[in-house]
Amino acid sequence: MPIGFVESLFWLSLNIYHESRGEPEIGQLAVAHVTLNRAIEENKSLADVILAPNQFSWTFQKKSYAPLEINPLQESLRMALKAMTTPDFTKGSTFYHHIDVAPGWVAGKAYIGRYGSHKFYRQGDAPISAAAF
Repeated sequence: MPIGFVESLFWLSLNIYHESRGEPEIGQLAVAHVTLNRAIEENKSLADVILAPNQFSWTFQKKSYAPLEINPLQESLRMALKAMTTPDFTKGSTFYHHIDVAPGWVAGKAYIGRYGSHKFYRQGDAPISAAAF
């Protein structure tokens, strides 16, 4: 396997672990697809996207990035592999937030749907037609 693939798998697994472990599979995959969509849209590596300032809360909290639970880490790795090899069902979403918060940045974003305990959005103010997929 190329080094770039292994590095991407590593960072995507960490992001799933920290952002959505404990979520149903659909929620974990949706978080993974947002991360992948951002990397594609911004033409950046997954590491660059994930570590960008103020993008994913776990990266700017003052605690270790090291996963502490082996079963959720294994599940995150499985979800990362699955997301990297399956079509995006989030309709190009590049944003999400937990259902318990109401961030101001959602203005001007198209609401796509809820997967697990997160709401997903894409750029623009109109939902994508289901016929486009």
